[in-house]
Amino acid sequence: MNRETAPSALPPEDLQTLLGVPGHAQAQVDLLLPDSNGVLRGKRVAAQSLEKVYAGGVCLPMSLVAADITGNTVEETGLGYDIGDEDRICRPVPGSLRPVPWSPRPAFQLLLRMEDGQGGWFEAHPRRVLERVLDRYRALGIVPVLAVELEFYLFDRLADADGRPQATVNASSGRRNASTQVYSIDDLDENAAFIDAVAQACRAQRIPADTAVAEYAPGQFEINLKHRDDALAACDDAILLKRAIKAIAQQQGALASFMAKPLAGQAGSGLHLHVSLLDAQGRNLFAGHEAGPADALRHAVGGLQASARDNLLLFAPHANSYRRFVANAFVPLNDSWGFNNRTVAMRIPHSDAANTRIEHRIAGADANPYLVAAAVLAGMLHGIEQRLDPGPPVTGNAYEQFEVRTPYWRDAIEDFLGSGFAADWYGAQFRHIYGQQKYKEMRDFDALVTDLDYAWYLRTV
Repeated sequence: MNRETAPSALPPEDLQTLLGVPGHAQAQVDLLLPDSNGVLRGKRVAAQSLEKVYAGGVCLPMSLVAADITGNTVEETGLGYDIGDEDRICRPVPGSLRPVPWSPRPAFQLLLRMEDGQGGWFEAHPRRVLERVLDRYRALGIVPVLAVELEFYLFDRLADADGRPQATVNASSGRRNASTQVYSIDDLDENAAFIDAVAQACRAQRIPADTAVAEYAPGQFEINLKHRDDALAACDDAILLKRAIKAIAQQQGALASFMAKPLAGQAGSGLHLHVSLLDAQGRNLFAGHEAGPADALRHAVGGLQASARDNLLLFAPHANSYRRFVANAFVPLNDSWGFNNRTVAMRIPHSDAANTRIEHRIAGADANPYLVAAAVLAGMLHGIEQRLDPGPPVTGNAYEQFEVRTPYWRDAIEDFLGSGFAADWYGAQFRHIYGQQKYKEMRDFDALVTDLDYAWYLRTV
């Protein structure tokens, strides 16, 4: 495939990406459709098929969008046997064709979005849920600016004797890493091969990764993405970053996990979202300072507080998500807010006035970035439109000043399914599909008899 015979249906940016990789004519392409859990599903095709993909799309089962975490169809969503497990056309997201630098052969990946069968986009697809919220911002001439922070663990590829994840072996000492050295440069040096490979993959894939830090547990790291004034692209970056981290870890004989609470007694992993809002002239609506916060900032925080219960299932979608909500672990246990304070749910980081932003800290790293962004932006705009009052900002330890709330998965599912807020902002179809998906996962999870059941009860009762 040369420049004269390259697929004409490709957008110029994607065509340039394709032609920029030696051996592209023999390459494979992963067509990626993120589902409601953020799991990437799709097909692998030859590069020669790209022209057909761009021109006519590719068929995938509609039920894939709401597959449960084990990959099974959730019949209660109405997307399975009830409609004959119908296919829908999925089309490329323009500009999302990227090389796959960790592949041993020439390879690319391409994000897809699903149509609804009537000429529009499927309203229950996570990317479309976020776009639906952004439509309200566009109508007001407001542009959200987003940056995603992702925490994760790097484990040994081999589990311990009990089948549980264990830390990697320190190459210098030959011992497993066991200490918590938050922001340790030595830990970054120890894992330089991994971090450098992730950085190289981000450059190749145009993922705007910024900083990497060692976090608050052995083998826990955080990689931050630069802010973008395109919320959809910011979440695309997060989805692709997770894939790169997992793939490179596997290639280097390790396991990268975005599980919210993989280890008891250690820090959980979060997805923190930094958000500011620009008006039509490009001015930050949140610009201000601690002594005089902007009204838009206060109202946005008020909206996040008011919608927190409706949105909790989007921030904490899995059974394990709720193990992360423990005291004194830098995890929000209430809806407090404050300036330069990591004990609150909505933190206003230290910055100059022009760069004032909200850091939303509730979501776990296991959450779908598109849905987290949709929930945060919906809550913020709701608060601004209703001029909601968040109360005074917290000074000091929010854990000691506010009632500690320990959320439960079942309550979050029921709250979401009954939420008028969710139906209004995300659509009744998505509310039904996502809620039923989670109900099915909860029923299956609760039906299991665990090792702890046997340890506690088999001989005791």
